[in-house]
Amino acid sequence: MTDHVIEIRKLWTVFQNGDKKAVVHKDLDLTVERGEVVSLVGGSGTGKTVLLRQILGLETPARGEITVLGKPAAELGKRGAARRVGMLFQHGALFSAFTVLENIAFPLRELRTLPDRLIREAAMVKLQMVGLGPETADKMPSDLSGGMIKRVGLARALIMDPPLLLLDEPTSGLDPESADGFCSLLRLLHQEMALTVVMVTHDLDTLFELSTRIAVLADQKVIINDVPEKVVAFAHPFIQAFFLGERGQRVMALLRERPATV
Repeated sequence: MTDHVIEIRKLWTVFQNGDKKAVVHKDLDLTVERGEVVSLVGGSGTGKTVLLRQILGLETPARGEITVLGKPAAELGKRGAARRVGMLFQHGALFSAFTVLENIAFPLRELRTLPDRLIREAAMVKLQMVGLGPETADKMPSDLSGGMIKRVGLARALIMDPPLLLLDEPTSGLDPESADGFCSLLRLLHQEMALTVVMVTHDLDTLFELSTRIAVLADQKVIINDVPEKVVAFAHPFIQAFFLGERGQRVMALLRERPATV
């Protein structure tokens, strides 16, 4: 049995704008192994979120192959990705007219196979799993803080207990304390649920806190996909600017000073 959760081979992403074509990805290769936390980083326009959507089966590349959990990614889009892949969108993407519990329960209700009582119980379990109390269940998204919205979105992404979780800028817009708390929650869920995680992030703290490997998108492909230490040492202008600037060096210095976690 292969441990490849995601396999991307010779992928091309091309956008048409009138008579002009913009090639975003060209012969891009990427492999994600079971149990990893792989972070996608790259400059503006390198197609990080587009790649997530292609993995989820929501967009189709111009050419190339994407296999997710042994199946073509296109099948996820047709048959309901939530059963196999959880997705947390950048701003939570909650339904504004639904309560918190209704948002979390939505993928289960769409199946139309379970009684309301079981759906509500499952949603309550996920609500508490992401660190929110039962008093949050009947609140509306407009009543929530940014950190709470992220947690509710995460609970919805996990309602089907998928083996693969995709995250788009999971700590974007959060204050440092909320971001740290969300990172701790993700680390715990990754371990307890045996998740494989692929996330897009530009936040260096999140990147170094969670990543087992970092895949760098530049020059229309993945130029390196390796452990953080080797990525930082890779000679490329984007990597030097992104990781070795003043902020990058400060973050890495702080992380080196922290005691090792058990």
